[in-house]
Amino acid sequence: MGALRVGVLAYPGCFASEVFGVPDLLTMAMHVAGPDRAGYEVSVVSPRRRVAAAGGMPLAVSPLRTVDVLVVPGFEFPPGLDVDAKLASLAPDIAAIRAHAAAGDGVVSLCVGAFLLAEAGLLSRRRATTSWLHADELARRCPDTDVRADRLVVTDKGVTTTAAFSAMYDFALELIRRHSGAGVARTTARVALVDAARTSQTPYVDPRLLPQPGNEFSQRVMRRLDQSLTARYDLAALSDAFNVSTRTLLRRFADETGRSPLAYLQSSRVRRARHLLETTDRTVASIAAAVGYRDPGTFAALFARHTGRRPGDYRATFRRGDG
Repeated sequence: MGALRVGVLAYPGCFASEVFGVPDLLTMAMHVAGPDRAGYEVSVVSPRRRVAAAGGMPLAVSPLRTVDVLVVPGFEFPPGLDVDAKLASLAPDIAAIRAHAAAGDGVVSLCVGAFLLAEAGLLSRRRATTSWLHADELARRCPDTDVRADRLVVTDKGVTTTAAFSAMYDFALELIRRHSGAGVARTTARVALVDAARTSQTPYVDPRLLPQPGNEFSQRVMRRLDQSLTARYDLAALSDAFNVSTRTLLRRFADETGRSPLAYLQSSRVRRARHLLETTDRTVASIAAAVGYRDPGTFAALFARHTGRRPGDYRATFRRGDG
């Protein structure tokens, strides 16, 4: 197997770190593998002669060329961004992505680079992921795309998408594993201090940063549930508190939030448990009781389903230090 040709597409406003993150890890992998193993030929390419990354940092670029894998980094995505205008300004870059995919070669997006792939028509009827912060926006724009907001890396029919920023390393390690072998990938991860065992971005989600439903009814229901995390879930009592039938409560809450009151309560309990695991020395059993679960095993299973980690593993990873 010869050197794998990897091109990184640089375009106006892209994150420079995502332009160079994958090439840097591939370079480390080549040092780990040694000169006798097939390596990587990496280039930063663009249909433009000059490119300035986010923050105005100039990038040296080469003309577009044939590569085995084209990597599309993410871009600056501030609150209130006009996504349509941003994508319209990147028409030459999106055309380059579309042409590369049409040739049958692999395409990878990092973080919100998925929006460029979507604009190029590459995510239609495919599974995909992106930053958890912008997954809902991607799903709204691409109703025929199965957006997996919990996943770090998703590959479907030759198109790969990743979660935010550091997920580029999860992708790069998988690329190294396939091209250079599992041993090289493991050693590269250790040298770079990259977590090679991650499977989900769910533990990193901060619900406070997600867009909140603006409807008063669901907001009042959520406040009541938040104020009684330890109480047994009683749908009939909850409906009585808002003078509606259980059917009406479920319908209105689902219309406004896309889920059930019980699903919201469970996520709220997990959110509180995450905080206690990060900031206190309380036992898992104590924390389970504090968020409404008498059986620590039931709590642990629910917590793992929501975060991808058991409570003890979550605390070991995310425990906040004193300073």
